[in-house]
Amino acid sequence: MIITTGGKAKSTLIQRAKQLGVTLGIKYVERRDRSIETLMEIEKLGVIVVRKERILFYDPEAKEPVFFHPNSAIFRIKRLIRGEEDPFIRNARLVKGMSLLDCTLGWASDSIVAKYVVGLKGRVVGVEGSPTLSMLTRLGLSVYEHDMPEIVAATRSIEVCEGDHFETLKELDSGSFDVVYFDPMFEEKIMDANGIKPLKHYALYKPITEELIEEAKRVAKNRVVLKDHWKSPRFGQFRFDVEIRKTSNFHFGIIEV
Repeated sequence: MIITTGGKAKSTLIQRAKQLGVTLGIKYVERRDRSIETLMEIEKLGVIVVRKERILFYDPEAKEPVFFHPNSAIFRIKRLIRGEEDPFIRNARLVKGMSLLDCTLGWASDSIVAKYVVGLKGRVVGVEGSPTLSMLTRLGLSVYEHDMPEIVAATRSIEVCEGDHFETLKELDSGSFDVVYFDPMFEEKIMDANGIKPLKHYALYKPITEELIEEAKRVAKNRVVLKDHWKSPRFGQFRFDVEIRKTSNFHFGIIEV
């Protein structure tokens, strides 16, 4: 892929795009009023477009550009501030100072909420197997803006790692994280929400295996948490205790270790 800016970009934005190109190891190309379609045709590559408010990725094989979006994270944090409960936080039992390994990061929605809860002394690491999603999430978290400084602090401090979650778990010491979390792509088709639908083109559909869960139990100091469709056989297959949520399409399973 190559990197460029939006049309009529100011010099500061051009410099930012060039710096990101160096960081990512990809070529910067001047826009020069050319359309993204023209650049893709000339370069025969996908195009990252750096704009003031967001970073987009145009893929020659996709119909629409994709860009980082925190999905439900922001209004969930606002609910927590109002004193309401969040189902993920309740099941993971996260509090300030704890650590979370999110093995299926995606757009990092749950990780953003987790980082807000665990605070500056806590740690949230997200593993994403798709190189494209990993890159876009890392960039998106680094530039996301909000009028609440605590939300910005949460997005800026999540550690994004590209790689296979099983291989990552095998390399970690036992008890490295308080909580290990999985939110795999649902087999049932409830993925038509605007924030999730663009992920279909890039997401990896890797099965959850007994070996993976055993490694997660070894790395987790307190618990392993699985978010899955309510019809999923994985809860029973891997012996998770399930919180039934009658009004939701997905449930949470917990293994206390």
